[in-house]
Amino acid sequence: MLESDLINDLQTRGMRLVDPRVGHESRRGGAGPSDHKAVTLGRTTVMVPVHTAPAFQSPYVVEAPDAAGRARVTRDGAAVATVKFPPRPRFYDLTTADGIPYNQIAVLHARNVLATTVLQTCIRYESRKKACQFCAIGQSLAAGRTLAHKTPEQLAEVAKAAVELDGVEHMVMTTGTPKGPDRGAAVLADSARAVKAAVDLPIQAQCEPPQDDAWFVRMKTAGIDALGMHLEAVTPEVRARVMPGKASVPVDKYLASFEAAVAVFGRGQVSTYILAGLGDSKEAILATGEQLCAIGVYPFVVPFVPISGTPLESHPAPTADFMAAILRPLGAMIVAAGMRSSDIKAGCGRCGACSALSTYEALGKRP
Repeated sequence: MLESDLINDLQTRGMRLVDPRVGHESRRGGAGPSDHKAVTLGRTTVMVPVHTAPAFQSPYVVEAPDAAGRARVTRDGAAVATVKFPPRPRFYDLTTADGIPYNQIAVLHARNVLATTVLQTCIRYESRKKACQFCAIGQSLAAGRTLAHKTPEQLAEVAKAAVELDGVEHMVMTTGTPKGPDRGAAVLADSARAVKAAVDLPIQAQCEPPQDDAWFVRMKTAGIDALGMHLEAVTPEVRARVMPGKASVPVDKYLASFEAAVAVFGRGQVSTYILAGLGDSKEAILATGEQLCAIGVYPFVVPFVPISGTPLESHPAPTADFMAAILRPLGAMIVAAGMRSSDIKAGCGRCGACSALSTYEALGKRP
């Protein structure tokens, strides 16, 4: 099996761990890649579900690591791969002067990405009628694992330590959507400005499209290197069903904002998350991907992972065949558009750990 197909299969089926303590701790529920564990397969680090319903029944079993840290992966008893687990980051052992653990301010994703949700609240999450049905942003806060608002000073302190102690190479700043027409761009700009003053670290910011396109220049000037504005779903009926509040921002607004943002950040430095498996057809996702590539937006398509505690926790994950039917042609489409995940300065597309897309993209580079 090709590495790309194995990663795709692992990410849709999940895996069972003989020793769940290996690697650094995984989170159950909450924002970000929750219910996952980071594993390194060859030179590629990916996030694989371990706490989801499909993972509990997965044919993939990861044995306890040997003395060198290598763990054998079996499927139905037959060995299929060997993986290693990124170690627990050293910055997790530190606290701020006022006693806040660093990992309540930002966490490690994959092996070299620092990630934070600057505002752990959202105007849409507060209403059952408006909340995205897959979102768990409020769970981390309710569980006391994070802060409602990370200050620029806190983020700068943690980012500097993560670079110096753990070799972090880029940072993702996302946010719940606050009240106001900037849609979170203002708080992201303030945060990025502080981080860049403390350490030279490429930053991707993620927010809904602000009403005023002038925010793209302000964010870039503040030190944000790449921007994510996430569609999540691409057809009106699916968007209205799974994200009723966010669906009030139409796809046409996203497309107009994408064009304005690409003019500021450059081709390939603006991206969007698309969650495959929520109901959009393969054809709809690929048609949107083609449209995005033409604009210069990197279409980061990932398999939907049902997060515990959300309304969609029992929604089935997409099949590996469905994902491959999207990711294989999409990878070739991205290459043909002159974009590469490795050229993105910071963020989810560059990291690539939540999807097999970058490995399919690599297949498209071969003659």
